[in-house]
Amino acid sequence: MMSSQRATDSKGRLLKHLSQPEALHLIPEAMARKYMVIPLSVSGNTLKIAMANPTDIFALEALAAKSQKRIHAEHASAEEIQEAIDFNYKAYDEIEKQVSHISKLPEKPKIEESIKLDTFTDAPVAQALSLIIDEAVKARASDVHIQPQETSVRVRFRIDGTLHDMLSLPSAAAVPLISRIKILSNMNIADHLRPQDGQFTVKAKGRVIDIRVGTVPTIYGEMAALRILDKSRALLTLSELGFLPESLEKYEKMLSVSYGMILVAGPTGAGKTTTLYASINKLDNIGSNIITIEDPVEYRFKNINQVQVNPRAELTFSSGLRSLLRLDPDVMLIGEIRDAETASIAVRSALTGHLVLSSIHANDAPGVIFRLLDLGVEPFLLSSALIGVVAQRMVRRVCPNCARMVDAPLIEQMLYQREMGEERTQFLSGSGCELCANTGYRGRIGIFEILSISDEIRKMLLSGTTAHELRNQALKEGMVPMIKDGMMKVKAGVTTPSEVMRNTFSMDQ
Repeated sequence: MMSSQRATDSKGRLLKHLSQPEALHLIPEAMARKYMVIPLSVSGNTLKIAMANPTDIFALEALAAKSQKRIHAEHASAEEIQEAIDFNYKAYDEIEKQVSHISKLPEKPKIEESIKLDTFTDAPVAQALSLIIDEAVKARASDVHIQPQETSVRVRFRIDGTLHDMLSLPSAAAVPLISRIKILSNMNIADHLRPQDGQFTVKAKGRVIDIRVGTVPTIYGEMAALRILDKSRALLTLSELGFLPESLEKYEKMLSVSYGMILVAGPTGAGKTTTLYASINKLDNIGSNIITIEDPVEYRFKNINQVQVNPRAELTFSSGLRSLLRLDPDVMLIGEIRDAETASIAVRSALTGHLVLSSIHANDAPGVIFRLLDLGVEPFLLSSALIGVVAQRMVRRVCPNCARMVDAPLIEQMLYQREMGEERTQFLSGSGCELCANTGYRGRIGIFEILSISDEIRKMLLSGTTAHELRNQALKEGMVPMIKDGMMKVKAGVTTPSEVMRNTFSMDQ
């Protein structure tokens, strides 16, 4: 009942969407993951599969026994098979099946604060939540939104920065689902009137995933947002973030300075934390004492001391920073500079022999300097402490599976010509496919502008200057504007002009 064959796959011949439903039904997902195999098609009494090790006799026997078919095996890489499994084995039907049992429960059950964890452990709601998280991880979602509506519960995934509707569940599922989330997150399940937050850890698809949870009451009941913190995504290097070669060299030179302050700026969701983590991973964590103070600690790192802000214990960014200075740090990472006191302590720390990295909300790189001045930092202190600033945004990558050249609107052509000095009427764009959920995009990459504090800029700070003058001087010294950085990625076929415009249009160019 078995045969095996090696087939090269250098051209990506084994595509995720080629698996036929009748083939998938013959091999359960658990078995596919165990033997690293993806069913492709059924022809008569033969099941065609791709597997990482087609010479594994025991696996072939098990698959033949399960499917009751003769196995025709071809070779493919483990990475591609893993992606194919994630893409093809969907659990939405199973989620709806589990949730259907919940409708038999009371609409608003009386749940006491002392309820035991195992009350819900084997219940359908626990299985449904687990499956929702599994599907979110497979879809590369960064967030899961569970939002009660008037007649249903809306489940949405944020993928590549954009929310997508994934499921619509019966309204009876709202209370049990939120209660299950609260139990896992050690929240007060009896309190439905106040916003709460918590965190829990799960194992999804063989990976340990931290889930950060926030709940808030709405007019239709409590909604929850689950931030998925996948450790495998946190360990990015600086070169993987999207820095152009010249920009990467400039930023690494800034990181090599032994003391001073480096700031990463951008709105929420711009990837500031990812850049900061990649930065401290670049530093020597064996010979240096690296301490972070964060709210919250999103990812945990080996050989780095991480402190969680806790206002109830009077541990804030400012009070925590004072304590960190007594712990002999070489490098300090501050999650965010939010107020004048934190800004002042951070600047003074940078002036006393520490390398300080932090994020701050500002529109562009020169705007960071004026944001700090607005927070009361003296110009003479800032000019001495600041090494440089990185402003960034995240843009979506063109889906490689459905990418094709298309005619661009006139405004996009004009903007590209303005930044790049060349005319183009067509750009690479995704037409939409199953692989990218018909969005035309898959994955994200950063676009950056890096302002290095030169002697001339220091003089301008001390003598008084405007944001426009400061920006012009930075451009004169070689700063690549963020919009041009984005258009260079457009030229390389990485993203589209519309994505760059969407993320940078509000900036004063």
